[in-house]
Amino acid sequence: MSNETIDMASKDLWDRAKTVYISSLPTQEEKDQMERYFSMISSVETDDDVFRFYTTNSFAADFLQSNYATRIKGCLTLVGANPALKMEFKLDERKRPSIIIPPTAQKSQTPGLPELSITPQHQATTFISTMPLRDEYTFDEFVAGPSNSWAYSAAKGVVKHPGESGYNPLFIHGGTGLGKTHLMQAIGNELKRKNPGMAICYLTAETFLNEYVNYLQNGQINSFREKYRNIDVLLVDDVQFFQKGKIVQEEFFNTFNYLQGKKKQIVMTSDVAPKNLPALEERLISRFVGGMVQEIESPSYETRLAILQKKSESYRPPIPISTLTFIAENIKTHVRAMEGALAKVKVIISNSPTAELSPILLSKLLKDFIDKEQTIKKLTVEEIQAAVAKKYGVTVQSILSTERTASLVTPRQLAMYISRKFTAKSLPEIAEKFEKKHATILHGVKTIQKRLDVENDLKQTLEEILSEFGYKLTDGKDLSLS
Repeated sequence: MSNETIDMASKDLWDRAKTVYISSLPTQEEKDQMERYFSMISSVETDDDVFRFYTTNSFAADFLQSNYATRIKGCLTLVGANPALKMEFKLDERKRPSIIIPPTAQKSQTPGLPELSITPQHQATTFISTMPLRDEYTFDEFVAGPSNSWAYSAAKGVVKHPGESGYNPLFIHGGTGLGKTHLMQAIGNELKRKNPGMAICYLTAETFLNEYVNYLQNGQINSFREKYRNIDVLLVDDVQFFQKGKIVQEEFFNTFNYLQGKKKQIVMTSDVAPKNLPALEERLISRFVGGMVQEIESPSYETRLAILQKKSESYRPPIPISTLTFIAENIKTHVRAMEGALAKVKVIISNSPTAELSPILLSKLLKDFIDKEQTIKKLTVEEIQAAVAKKYGVTVQSILSTERTASLVTPRQLAMYISRKFTAKSLPEIAEKFEKKHATILHGVKTIQKRLDVENDLKQTLEEILSEFGYKLTDGKDLSLS
C-alpha cells in the first residue's frame, strides 16, 4: 500500500472520528469551540504505530496533545482505528508561517512598552494566521439585512481603510450564531486577497490566553510578543473570554496599544457590548470603544429566509421554498441553528428526493431545533422569579429588594442566572425586571456559575426548579463565555 493511500485512509479515519467527537458534545457552543481547535490540524498520517497530526502552529500541537489526545484516540478507535496506535501532534514545518519584518521595525519604540529585539526571518509568505481563515467566509456569502447592515458596512469600511482611526478598532457584538465570526473572517479573506503581502492573524481570545500561558511557562514571552506585535491585521474572536484572567488582559492591552500605535488594524467580536464586560479593566474597555462599535441583532423573517435561500442555492435536488419558509418561521434566535436545520433537511432530501416534507413531518424532523427555540423564547423572568421564590420559601418582593441576607442572596442570584440562561431577554431587560443594574445581574450570574461547579446541593436545587418548566440544565444558552 502506497504512502498516499495510507494517508487517505488516515484522513478518512480522522474525518469520521472528528464527526463522532463533535456530535458527542452537549452544546452548540462546545461544538463550535472544538471545530475551531480542530481547524488548527492541517493534515494527518499514519506511520507504523503512530497516528500523527500536523498542526498550523507549535502551540496547537502542544495544546491538543495535552488536553485532547486521549479522547481523540477513543473516537478514532470507535471508527475502526487500531487501539494500539499512539497519538502524536507536531508542527507542520511545510506550513510554518514567517514574518517579513522591515528593518525599521527592529525594536518597539512605543512608550511604556518593553523593547523587543527582533531578528528578521527568511523571506516567505507574510500570512501568519494562528487559526485558519475559512474560505467560505466572504462578503459575497454574507446576507445583509436590517439586523446586521451597520456591522456589514463597517466591515467593508475596514477593508477599504485598514488602520484608519474611524474604523480602528472595529468591535462587533451580538448573540451566538448571528454572523460575527463570518464578518470578521470576511475582512481577513478580503484583505488577504487584495494585499497578498499583508500579515493577517486570526485567533480566539481563548487561544491568545492559552498560548500566552504556554510561552510564559517556557520562558519565551519575547517570542510571543514578537509574533503578535509584527502583524498588519489582528482579528480576535470572543474577547469576553479575556475576563477570565487579569494577567492576560495586561498583555493584550500592551499588544493592542503597540499595534494601534503603528496604525495596524484590530477587529474584535464579543457576545456583548464592551460596557457589559465588567470583569475587563476599564482601560481596555475604553480602547475597545475608541473606534467603531457595531451590534448584530437577531435577523428578521425576511433576512432569515434570504439567508436560507443563499445557503441552499447549490443544493441538488433543490430545497422547496415551503421548507425554507417553515425553517425561517420556526427558528429565529440565531443563524447557526437555521443552518443546522437546513443541513438536516438536505440529508433527508438527498436520500429521499420524492419525499413530501409537510409541516407535520418537518416538525418531527426538526423537533430538537424547534424545542430549543421555544425553550429560550417562552419562559418569562416573572415566572422564574416566582418559581425560585416558592422553592426557597421567600417572596418575589424580597428577591427584588436590596436586602443582602444569605437567605435572599442565593435565590436572588439563582433567579438572575436562570433568567440569563433560559430567556431571550437582554442584560438591561433582565436588570429592569430585578430592579438592579446590569452589572449586578452579571455578578450574580457569574457567582452562581462558580458555585455550581462545587456545590452539588445548589445544582440539585437548580435542576428541580428547571424540571418544573420541563427543562434540563443543558438546555438554554451556554454562559461559559459570557
